[in-house]
Amino acid sequence: VVSYAYNFIGRPYVYGASGPKSFDCSGLTMYVYSKFGYSLPHYTGSQFSMGSAVSRSNLSAGDLVFFNTYGSISHVGIYIGGGDFIHAPSSGKNVTISSLNDSYYSSRYAGARRIAQ
Repeated sequence: VVSYAYNFIGRPYVYGASGPKSFDCSGLTMYVYSKFGYSLPHYTGSQFSMGSAVSRSNLSAGDLVFFNTYGSISHVGIYIGGGDFIHAPSSGKNVTISSLNDSYYSSRYAGARRIAQ
C-alpha cells in the first residue's frame, strides 16, 4: 500500500477527486486501497468506521490516520512509518508527506484504523 501511494506524491489536490491525476484526501486513500481489493467509501468520516482501531503507539505502515482539521474526522492519510504519512492536504497543495509530530497534525490527531490485516 505504502509503496503504491508514493506514486502519487506531487499530484494536485482537487476537492472531490479520486485519482489518478488528482485527489482529495479520502479520494487518495480510496484509490490506493482499491488497487489491493479494498473498497473504501469516498468520505473521510465513513472511512473512520472501516477496519479496526489501532493506537498511535501501534501504528504500522499502511494504516489510515485521521485528523480533526476543520471538523470532526475531516482529514485522512496513509501512515508510512517513522512518524510520517502521505496525504492530499488541501486546495492549492499537492499530495505530500507530513509528520504526525508536526504541531498542526499532532494537535488534530483523531485516531487510526487498520484496513489490511
